[in-house]
Amino acid sequence: MSNWPRYPTLYEINTWVWLSELSRKAGKPVDLASVPAAEWDAVAALGFDAVWFMGVWERSPAGIAIANQNPSLLEDFRRALPDFRPEDNVGSPYCVRRYEADKHLGGPKGLSHARKELAKRGLRLILDFVPNHVAPDHPWVSEHPEYFILGTADDAANNPASYINLNGTVFACGKDPFFPAWPDVLQLNAFQPGLRLAVLATLSSIASQCDGVRCDMAMLLMNSVFERTWRTRAGARPATEYWLHVITAVKQAHPGFLFIAEAYWDLEWELQQQGFDFCYDKRLYDRLEHENAESVRLHLCADAAYQNKLLRFIENHDEPRAASAFTPAKERTAAVTTSTLPGARLFHEGQFEGRKVRLPVFLGRSPEEPVEKELQNFYTKLLLAINSPVFREGQWILCERTGWPDNTSFESVVAWSWNRNGDLYLIVVNLSERAAQAHVRVGCDNLKGKQWRLTDLLSDGVYERDGDEMLSPGLHVDLQPWNYHFLRVCRRD
Repeated sequence: MSNWPRYPTLYEINTWVWLSELSRKAGKPVDLASVPAAEWDAVAALGFDAVWFMGVWERSPAGIAIANQNPSLLEDFRRALPDFRPEDNVGSPYCVRRYEADKHLGGPKGLSHARKELAKRGLRLILDFVPNHVAPDHPWVSEHPEYFILGTADDAANNPASYINLNGTVFACGKDPFFPAWPDVLQLNAFQPGLRLAVLATLSSIASQCDGVRCDMAMLLMNSVFERTWRTRAGARPATEYWLHVITAVKQAHPGFLFIAEAYWDLEWELQQQGFDFCYDKRLYDRLEHENAESVRLHLCADAAYQNKLLRFIENHDEPRAASAFTPAKERTAAVTTSTLPGARLFHEGQFEGRKVRLPVFLGRSPEEPVEKELQNFYTKLLLAINSPVFREGQWILCERTGWPDNTSFESVVAWSWNRNGDLYLIVVNLSERAAQAHVRVGCDNLKGKQWRLTDLLSDGVYERDGDEMLSPGLHVDLQPWNYHFLRVCRRD
């Protein structure tokens, strides 16, 4: 398969739940080796560049047992599934027992078959890598306890929520520095040289099975963060950054292999410098959900080298469902925004149908929810509109917008253009709960002295405009609250 596009579009599928739904639909067990061709065709028809099969690795029986004793988790399970049964807890996909496709999902052969089916349809495959911790029954626990952050008998006695005694060895539970430890996983020691070699072998194996990895909580492995979290328990700080060491080595052996970082705490730029192709843009998500248009515009003023390596989304398995977090109008405008910015774009299974229940990753089935047909139709149009080379390889420019003395509503408008070999698009969004008017200056000198037809691909509106006017004072727009234009700009014959 050819190189990744500059700005790929990705689709996250909860693998276990997806197969459970396909099994229910077929009336018989379906795994990755027996997914009907029509289902692969349906995924491919959405126009993505890659599928992220979230949660393919072997789940941990030990982790399941621990989760089933956790009252807060059980409460969350029942919130999502009112008819929850203990067997619905199939284990967290981030409590990995082994980096081998789970037998329930079809095992390694099933995963290999699925990858081939995706590749036939021009789709790449992304899988998970969880660098910070492993399950209590992972082989390294008995074979290589030196790979872990270890504690003492006093730690286990005085802080049983953070340390666990397994066969006479005390292990620290996995954690990030701002929350209590996760009781179902054990903390790996990112500073341990042997672990780094083992991680390279693990990632080499993963890279032979897919085209990229999404690295869970990637910032936890940065030298500065890890040292601050574990201090002297981690030992001496290595001279080389974990990710720089690992990513460089893997890419030498597997050119074109993609690394995506789940990243927070404004550490995205540093992780990009350490080799990540894309990092989560959680900051944009938060600005869209809680802040105003100006905060979004300022976020988009960042350097292009940074913008181009961000992954945009309004939903994934860690966030609330978009249909529950946003009003219908706001969701549509946020989706138009995140899907037409530079960088990678991520959509989540169930997002298009308007699902509202955020499913805990432990659960193997989801509740039935009605399909929101109008929302589904919107996403069908949006995916078709962005399925164009201009949004994968084109030039993106943030447009200037202005108002007039007695109208400051232009501050609620944000706009940008895409251009590739004369194929020109203009996106304008009103990120507020009030109507807004503005002049948007389209940054394309080719407009001068010509007449243009602007076709809104999402509303089917058609407008005739003068190129000189679009350059100065700018295209006049008048948008209702949380509304948008998705305009293809073509010269009028």
